[in-house]
Parts: sequence; C-alpha cells; structure tokens
Amino acid sequence: MNLHPAFDWHEVARLALTSRILDELEENELTPQGLVTYQFSARGHELGQLLVSQLLDRPFDAASAYYRSRPFLLGSGLTLVEAFASDMARTGSLSGGRDVGVVFHLPRRKRAMVLPMAGDVGSQYTPAAGWAQAIRTHKETLKSPNVEDSIAVVFGGDGSVATNGFWSALTIATTLELPLLFVIEDNGYAISVKGPAQTPGSNIAANLASFKNLAIWDGSGTNPAETAELVHTAVREVRAGNGPGLLRLTMPRLSGHSSVDNQAYKGEDERKEEWQQDPIVHLHDYLVPALMRENEWENLRNQAKRDVIRAKDEAMKQPHGDPATVTNFVFSDPERPQEVGGLVAEGIELPGGTATPNPPDPRRINMIEAIRRTLDVELALNPRLLVFGEDVGLKGGVHAATLGLQSKYGEDRVFDTSLNEEGIIGRAVGMAYAGLVPVPEIQFRKYADPATEQLNNCGTVRWRTNGRFAAPIVVRIPGGYRKIGDPWHSVTSEVTFAHQPGWLFAAPSNAEDTVGLLRTAMRGNDPVIFFEHRAMLDAGWARRPYPGDKFMLPFGQAKKVAEGDDLTIVTWGAMVERCETAVQGVNASIEIIDLRTLVPWDKEMVLGSVQKTSRCLIVHEDIGLGGFGAEIAATIVAEAFLDLDAPLERVTAPAAPVPFSTSLMEGIVPTVELIREKLEDLLAF
Repeated sequence: MNLHPAFDWHEVARLALTSRILDELEENELTPQGLVTYQFSARGHELGQLLVSQLLDRPFDAASAYYRSRPFLLGSGLTLVEAFASDMARTGSLSGGRDVGVVFHLPRRKRAMVLPMAGDVGSQYTPAAGWAQAIRTHKETLKSPNVEDSIAVVFGGDGSVATNGFWSALTIATTLELPLLFVIEDNGYAISVKGPAQTPGSNIAANLASFKNLAIWDGSGTNPAETAELVHTAVREVRAGNGPGLLRLTMPRLSGHSSVDNQAYKGEDERKEEWQQDPIVHLHDYLVPALMRENEWENLRNQAKRDVIRAKDEAMKQPHGDPATVTNFVFSDPERPQEVGGLVAEGIELPGGTATPNPPDPRRINMIEAIRRTLDVELALNPRLLVFGEDVGLKGGVHAATLGLQSKYGEDRVFDTSLNEEGIIGRAVGMAYAGLVPVPEIQFRKYADPATEQLNNCGTVRWRTNGRFAAPIVVRIPGGYRKIGDPWHSVTSEVTFAHQPGWLFAAPSNAEDTVGLLRTAMRGNDPVIFFEHRAMLDAGWARRPYPGDKFMLPFGQAKKVAEGDDLTIVTWGAMVERCETAVQGVNASIEIIDLRTLVPWDKEMVLGSVQKTSRCLIVHEDIGLGGFGAEIAATIVAEAFLDLDAPLERVTAPAAPVPFSTSLMEGIVPTVELIREKLEDLLAF
C-alpha cells in the first residue's frame, strides 16, 4: 500500500495513540478520582485533526477549534503536561486554571496559531472568518510578508452547523471568497440530539452543494487513505486562492459528550457499530506492515503510555491557582502585554496626545462630524485601522457618521457587511488577533443583542488566556431616545455592557468629549463600547469646537459641568443637558458631574463632590431596576454614608420599553420637570 506522501505518518500514529491513551486515562482514572472534574473526550476524532495540523505550516496560518479538538492541539504544539494541567486546572495550564480544560488557545509554535476557543457552540466560526479576511488585508493593503498563501481553518461538530455563528461565517467567507476552510466533524450527535434534528438529511455537505463560491468535500474521517486525500485536497485548494471550502468528515464519537454523559440514548448495537469505525484500528491496518512492523507499533504505543504517565505525574506536582490573582488580566497592563492581538503584540506604538483642546478653528461641530473627523484622522494615521458595519460605505451609515470615508480610504478600509451582528463582532475579534484595529459599527443598541456571545467572549479573552491573547476592538453603537422613540432603536441598557468583564464603556455627551474618548479608544489596548447617543448626534447643546487632532481624554475621568456646594448631580449622555436645564431657576448651588465613561467611572470625583455637598441625585435614561445608577448609589452609601444629609435619590426610566408615541415617551425618558422636582425635594429635606 502506498502511503500518502504529504504526511508524516510516524507522527500521526504517535500522536493518535498518545491522544487516545490520554483520553482513556482521564476517563477511566482521573475523572473517577476527582482529579479531572469535567472531561471531553476526542476518541474517534483523532485522525482528521492530526492530518490537518501537519499541513498548517505557513507563518500566518491560523485555526479556530472547539472543545473536542485536543488532537489538533497536540499536532500544533500543545505539550502533554499542558494538556493534563488544563484538565486538572493547575497553574501550568494555558489558561492558568481559569477556563475549562479543553477550551484551548495556542500562540504559534511549530504550526498554526490556534485562536482562543470558547465554550459556546458555534462561536468559533466568525473569528476564523475575521482572521481569513485579515489575511487579505495583510496581503493586499498592508503588503505584509509571509501571508501569500496562508489560510484559516475552523473546526466544528455537526451540531454546530445549526448555529448563527456557522451561517454568519459561511456568508462572510463565500461573499468575500476568503481563504477559509470549514472542517465539520460529523459524529451524528449533538450531545444526544441526532443529526436529522440538526440538518435536513443529516448531511450539511449535501445541503450546501449548490452554495455559490464554496468547494465541498465529503467522506470518511476514519479511513486513513481516504481522509488523507480529502484533507490534502481541501487544504491545497483553499491555499491556492480558490475561495472557501467545506470538508465534512464522518466519524464515531466513542465516548459520551462529556464525562457526565452516560450515553443512555445509544443502544448496544449502535455502540458496537461505532467501535468498528475506530480510526486507531484503521490507522494500525494502514501503517502495519506498510510503514512499520507490529512490534514497532506496540513500541510506539508503549512509549506513548510512558509519555502520558510522565506528563500526568509532572502536571500533578503543579499547584492550583492563587485566589488573589483571579482578577489579573481582566484589563490590559503595560507591564504584562499580550503575545497576540492588537497593535501592542505587533510592536506598534501610536503617538500620544493631550487632554487640552487645541482647536484649529472656533467653528462648533456636532457629534456626527466629531465622529467622522476623528475616524478620518485615525484612518490616515493607522493603516491597520478598519471601519465596517451595515451601510457604513457609500451611504455613510444610517446616521451619516462615516460619510465620505469609503471614497477616501477605499473599500478595503471602510466597507459594508452582511446583515449579521454576530458576524460583525466575531469577524472583528479575528481581525484583532491578526494585529488589526477593527472599529465595527452596530447600527442601534438593540441590534447588538445577536452579538452578545461574541461581545462577552471578546471582553474575557485576555483573562481566559492568562494574558496571552487580546482583541482590542472599538464597537460604535448609537442608541437612546431621539425626537421619537420606539422599543427597537431607542434602547440604552448601558449596564449590560458594564456587567460584562473586560470592556471599557464610553458615553460622551458632546462633540468635544466624543473626539477625545474615541481617539483614546482607537489607540488603546482594550475592547471598548463607544455609545453614541442619538439625541445628541445633531443637538445644538452638544456642539463644540473641534478640539484638535491630538486631543485624547483618559477613561475614568469625569467632568464637572457646573461647580456647586449644595447638591451633586451625577449623570451622563443625553441626561447631562437635561440636568443642566433642570437646575436653571433653582435657588441653590448645584454641582453637575458628567461621568463620560462608565467603565471605569470616576468614583473619586463623585465621592469628593458628595462629601462636599452632602446631597446627591443620580440621573440616567436607562431603567432604574438594576441600572448603573444603583452601582453609584451603593458606592456612595458604602464610602460616604456619614457625609449625607439627605437620602440618595435616582431619576431613571421605569421598567418598561421606550414607546413610539412621543406623549407616552414622556413617561419613560426622565424629563427636565421630573429632575427639577427631585432636586427641590432633596434640597428641602
């Protein structure tokens, strides 16, 4: 028998046996002993993953994997000690014990970089599409070396092809004809749900046969000769620049979904039939005697056992993590920069700025022009910065904030996307891993909901990877009421983002602050939600002189809009103007603090003001129940309670959506009259 010459079959055999022995040791001994608390076996999935790993040898190749991908990780450079330490949550694991043992990441070692995995089914797809698009940007726009025929590969199970992430990535890859290979490992089950409930006819490859700009390969993931030919052909064709492809490999899942799955939904006959398709047995028959004698195979197996036991013993010597370190890596730290992601990992440093406005002319501009002008300056300064979203191209965005930028910088720098927020944010994450600075736009706050998974994962990636990876993206999101409202375009819900670890959050109230905070965000090293209030985009009150191309405001530094001694108002966004209007005619000295950013928020300024005035009113547009104002109030009560001469009060929206009727909206969005009434009540207390 002639073995496929593209592969190192000795390595395939060694790692397949090693992976199998590792799984069996964890399943049969370490999990029952409580040393591994949550185990995901790859038994049955070894062959195709190991073959793919060997072919990803270009400097810019990357892969996005999932929880059953440990054989691929072993082929890409993961050590056995790291594998055991990860499943036993020891300090030597890649995540330092922070993430589930089989949720891996891997900066480039001998082969592909493995993008940070996630526990969400289907969330691995759109970051892979982002990396594939970044390959094109590096090649065609940045003229980067060593990217000529690089590709991205994404692995997923048959259950994942029903997810939003899969279809979004498929749309991105096929419409843009990206170098992305989908490898679908079809074992017939999504936990206990059989294939027909996931995909009509149980075959995603057959269903996509007529999908434009997509090459399809379909076959065995357990027959070495067939699998090798399929893998080699698929990688070769995608690497040749022929657009994306999908490779479906069928294989058995020889264990339960996880260590807590007893597979009661499978009958004895079905299990026996699955074991007849064991790829390790087929690999033995393929290699013995064509490549090695029987005793050599047994020697290989015995050596793998010794290696696995030695690695297990070494991993068990490692300590568990120190609870005092659990908040490390939530945000960036200049002393501990990431290895992968953003400009920092590329050794690129953008110029600093000044917090002092230096306007070249006194002309007052609105917030829309402030956004557009700042994007313009940063696009010119940083060739790695990309602006994209729905309708941001020739239309210039539904709020006109990107008008003219595509004409000036081209479709490779400013471009429209398909209508899928999962794809917008997930793609941005993959681009950030590739050293780009993505600035995606979500048209309205409510429309960010389909991207919740990607937003959450982006915020936690630095923490989950123990500081190795980061995805510094800047997500521009307009929201809040305008002249009219409705439940779909007028949402604020800032507290949702404040509650997601790892995100900075900016909420400027005027054009000057917009420039300073947006520039700081785009030159920073953390992911940022940049909230653009719709009511202020063209409001006369929010107009300010352009503060200059070097103007940068630090996050966490509030501004005193008015000084006072009798009462403190804490607010942000569109409510700053309403609070300023409300104090007019009130016979008191009132201090108004515009927080400008909620994560971080300027606790010191707020506490100092409350200690001075002894009264505080918190005003925000979002719903009061669980709103961010409650966090501020709790902090004041905890740290300045004895300074208060009156109860803390909040003016917020009731727990109801924003209505379309302008008259009904008066009962939701805090009015000037309501704010003034609360002020007077507090002053009279």
